[in-house]
This record gives sequence, C-alpha cells and structure tokens, in this order.
Amino acid sequence: MEVSVIGSSSQAKICTSWSELSSYREIRFCNFQKRVSLLHNTKSTRWSNSGLSFTLKAVQSSPVRSDRLPRRGSSSKPKSLDGVRVFVGLPLDAVSDCNTVNHARAIAAGLRALKLLGIDGVELPVWWGIVEKESMGKYDWSGYLVLAEMIQNAGLKLHVSLCFHGSKQPKIPLPEWVSRIGDSEPGIYHADRSGNHYRECLSLAVDEVPVLNGKTPVQVYQEFCESFKSSFSHFFGSTITGVTVGLGPDGELRYPSHRQLASHGNILGVGEFQCYDKNMLNLLKEKAEATGNPLWGLGGPHDAPSYEQSPNSNHFFKDNGGSWDSPYGDFFLSWYSSELLSHGDRLLSLASTSFSDTSVTVHGKIPLMHSWYKTRSHPSELTAGFNNTVNRDGYEAVAEMFARNSCKMILPGMDLSDKHQPQESLSSPESVLAQIRAVCRKHGVEISGQNSVVSKAPHGFEQIKKNISGENTVDLFTYQRMGADFFSPEHFPSFTHFIRNLNQLGMFSDDLPEEEEVVESVLLNSESNTHMQAA
Repeated sequence: MEVSVIGSSSQAKICTSWSELSSYREIRFCNFQKRVSLLHNTKSTRWSNSGLSFTLKAVQSSPVRSDRLPRRGSSSKPKSLDGVRVFVGLPLDAVSDCNTVNHARAIAAGLRALKLLGIDGVELPVWWGIVEKESMGKYDWSGYLVLAEMIQNAGLKLHVSLCFHGSKQPKIPLPEWVSRIGDSEPGIYHADRSGNHYRECLSLAVDEVPVLNGKTPVQVYQEFCESFKSSFSHFFGSTITGVTVGLGPDGELRYPSHRQLASHGNILGVGEFQCYDKNMLNLLKEKAEATGNPLWGLGGPHDAPSYEQSPNSNHFFKDNGGSWDSPYGDFFLSWYSSELLSHGDRLLSLASTSFSDTSVTVHGKIPLMHSWYKTRSHPSELTAGFNNTVNRDGYEAVAEMFARNSCKMILPGMDLSDKHQPQESLSSPESVLAQIRAVCRKHGVEISGQNSVVSKAPHGFEQIKKNISGENTVDLFTYQRMGADFFSPEHFPSFTHFIRNLNQLGMFSDDLPEEEEVVESVLLNSESNTHMQAA
C-alpha cells in the first residue's frame, strides 16, 4: 500500500511491504496499485487542528493474482501477530449532544481507511448523558444506531463502551435529570477532603441507595443496558462483538483521586482519598464502629498529602514509619479498597447478567496507576482504591472479581515504558502491568490492551508490540483514538508502519476490488466548534 500524507507544510510518503509466512513470497501493496492519499479538498467535512484531508481510491479495475496466494473461498482476513485483533477507538464526541453523528463524512472515510489497513473493528463510546439525557427511562439511541450501521456497512466489527460517567473534554455531562438531582443533593458525588465534589460520575456509595427519583443507580444502569440490548439486538453477533461497562471516572474502576489525570498524562502527585461525601462517611462510620474503633470512622487520614504533593510531604505515605503501615492504616485502606471492589462486582455482575443471552463478551477497565510504584507504599494506587503495597498484592482480589463474573479485563498503558517516565515520579508502568498480568493468568482472566495516548514516537509503538505479542499476547488491542492527531502526517504513517509490522499476512487477492471505486474525500482542517478528541 502506498500512503501519501500531504499537509499544508509537510509531506510524508510510505511504501509498505508485508512479508508472508512459510512459503508465501512477499506481497507488495504498491504492486496492487492500492493508494491511500491524504489530499486537500475544500468541499469536505473538516477535522480540527490539522491541515489535512484524505481520499481513498482503488485505481485498478482488476485484482493482481498470484499462484502463491489463497484463492477465493479461503480465509481472506489478514492474520495479526499471535492472533491479536486490532480495533481503533472512534472520537469521544462521535455522537453530538443533540444525538446526531458528528463529522459523519470524515468518520465514514476513516472507517474505510481502517478497513483497507486490515483493522478488525472500532470501539464506540456510548454516553449515558446523551442517550438518557432529558428524563429517566427516556432513551434516544438514534445517533448511535446510525453509527452502528455505518460501521456494519464498512465491514468492521464494533466494541461498545457504555459510559456511565461524564467527560470534561469534550464536554459531555451526566444526564440533565441526574445533574439536577446533584445540584440539590451533592452527596451523590464523591468528595475530597476539602469538600470538592467530582461531578463526572456518581459516588459508588450510592450504588444501592434510591437517590435517583426513587431508583438506585444500579437499577438505572441495569435498565440502560436492557434498553441498549433491545435497540441493538440486530447488530449482536454479526457486528457488535463486545461491550465494556463503565466502572468509574473515565470508565475505569477507581476513585477520582487524580482530578487532572486525563490532562496531565504523567502523575507527579499522590492524589487524594475520595471518602468525604456523606454516603462514604456513613459507610466508614459503620465499619469503624463494627471493629470497635469509632474514632477511626470520622474521616480519612488526617496526615495524607494533597493532590499534587509527593509522598514525603506528609506522614501517611512515608516509606518508613508512615501511617499506611499501621493498624489504623491497614483498617482504612482495607475498607477503602473493599468498597471499590464491591462496586466493581455489582456492575460487572449487572453487565454479565444483562448480556448473558447474547454472544458478546463483557469487559471492564482498570487503570494503570504507575507513579510512585517504586516506593513501599504505592500512594497513587492507594488513593485510587487499590490496596497494593510492598506488603500485599492489591490486584489479586480484582482479578478474582473479574473471574467470578466471567469478564475480560482492559488494561491501558500498553505504550508506556519505564525509561520514558519522569525519574522524580518513581514510576514503573512495566512493573504494574507485569503484576496485573500475573494475577490474571493465575485466575484465568483474559486481558485486552489499550494505549494511553496517540503516539508520535517510534518507541510507543515498539512498546505496544512488546506488550501484546509473544508471552504477553492479548486477544484484543484497541488503539485510542481516531481524530485529527490520528490522521496527522506526524502520526498516521507511523501507525500504518505499526500495523504493517504487526500483521503476518497481507491483504489477499480476493480482498481487492473487482472494479474501480472511490471512497469519500475528507478535509482535516481547523473548523470552529468541531473537535475530534483523543482519550
């Protein structure tokens, strides 16, 4: 495949060749005359922050044949390294607040580009705040149904992420009726030590409390899943192959301990415990009284640092003599993590039950809290809800919970390596991944992988390949996420090269079009109020 990337001031050109296994000789896509050009077209739909457009063309009217290639009727799907399926995430705002498809022409052409590259499918975020926006039980799936049909027509598979959280960028709040309840009763949200509420998801302490117009959040989530299953039933099996249930901030099983996690990327502070909303405090009080230490139930650790501080800025997380390694610390951290585990168990059980009569697999995502991993106390993990220290394995119980509910675990950070982390953060993403992989293998939990950011450096793709192949093989890897950066000349050629290296076999002859076809042209220029966001 020849890939030309033409921007307003730069050009990159790649001619890729894929090597076949065994006796097959090298297939050169350039010889197939299949071209993917990124061209300037002022009449096309626009993606922001890029001076690019792309046109997909098949300029040959008949396929090139080789006696060494499988004939029609043989499997024509490119075979990925160790059988890894590769998906690409669609933009977070693929469906607008008004329930229409954003950048429809751009997405359609993007889907075609992914198909030509041999990508297996796409991941689609489905937002609670868009579908059930106006009132409880009033669902509008129209925008997502249109997208599902576009994906099906493109010949791609679909993995759906049910997002029971909100997003700050792009701005996607919780449903309006939920936000109104929160305005009058902020106790439905998590709160930190200063009383600041996190309004992008509900407190896990209200999971089974009827705070939503007489219903519990678990009941509302259950009904949402049932409505989704009913509305998309004709896509199950053929197009929709997997569903991820949102478990917390950014869809991950964790407390919102790092309020700036998404924007900062690298975490330097330890974060804060999120146990100060009235419902969490009630649970803490009950637990402390039950253990005969009522004074332990008055609040979280008084000697813990704040969000952006280091572990040694206060007493609680200090390696030697810190309160985390005391009877009180053991009590609090055990309670704090057990509440998170109970929340995860409730939602994974809900999803597993809801989709038990379908052919889809159910997934849940956990975070990669890798900063301060080289300390004894592992503070970033502790504040996020994982009681993982030098003294105990906090991920064992997480893996047990996933196994109990027959769910697959999504791990982000497949692009992160230790040597590219700030030294002062004492970070080790590779060690966290290895630890979680070990307990998942022990309990028979399958792992799916994701990257953290759109990578414009070769080492990111090399790390991904290392983390999803060989003894680390995963069933599914989802690259996050389609948008202006994804199709930029700084990124797209590298991504194409990554996919080329990942695949063992190229596109077989019967994948080539029998007649000339032209796929949409899409402009990737800046346009006001239009954003293709990266996760």
